[in-house]
Amino acid sequence: MAETSLVLREDERLDTLGRDDLRIIQSSSVFSYSTDALVLGDFARVPQSARAKVLDLCAGTGAVSLLLSEQTNAQIIGVELQERLADMAQRSITLNQLDNQVQILQGDVANLRADFSHDTIDAIVCNPPYFKVDEAKISPNPHLAIARHELRLDLSTLVREVSRLLKMKGTFFMVYRPERFLELLDELQQHNLVPKRIRFVYPKPNRQATILLVEAIKHGSVVGFAVDSPLYVMDEADRYTPEMRAIIHG
Repeated sequence: MAETSLVLREDERLDTLGRDDLRIIQSSSVFSYSTDALVLGDFARVPQSARAKVLDLCAGTGAVSLLLSEQTNAQIIGVELQERLADMAQRSITLNQLDNQVQILQGDVANLRADFSHDTIDAIVCNPPYFKVDEAKISPNPHLAIARHELRLDLSTLVREVSRLLKMKGTFFMVYRPERFLELLDELQQHNLVPKRIRFVYPKPNRQATILLVEAIKHGSVVGFAVDSPLYVMDEADRYTPEMRAIIHG
């Protein structure tokens, strides 16, 4: 679809995403992707085969799905609960002429049994709600509230469904908050997902990490675990680091 034929709502805009000049619909009054989506898209190593199936859970406006389309021929399905966000994501997919590879399903991650059988997915990526209901102030914007707080999806339910959906040795890539790392490890262990690689993301040197990236394998071996080098978003002069610039621009 040509950009000139795209109909945007009054509160929407078009942004560039990634190295292939992907375009994504965003809205400051509804939802815009953040650094979390960019670093997750860079961290994930999904299968390359066109026969593979990848799920992007809590897909939002589709940023991670679009980014993954640059690195694989696999079929990518984004699952998003909120109708408005799913609609924005689908229009971005059509705008980028990716309908043959990427699709959006408006659905509830906690209730996908009618849509996907168990042990059928090769890889799953997820940028889930980070905060428990009693943690941090809940946004008055309902779209942001659902995206950030566990109002509709908690960590235990997410990990349970990921384990159900993944094939044996399937991979799970997740972005999360470091302060919930131990809780996440416990949930992964309970559902036969073995952490294999992690990376901490820091706003700048000499600051605490604010983002955690995790790769886990269903029924993976407990031998072999890697901690990637730190990723710094900004340098001391408040400029994007060379690595972060490469992630932003592809």
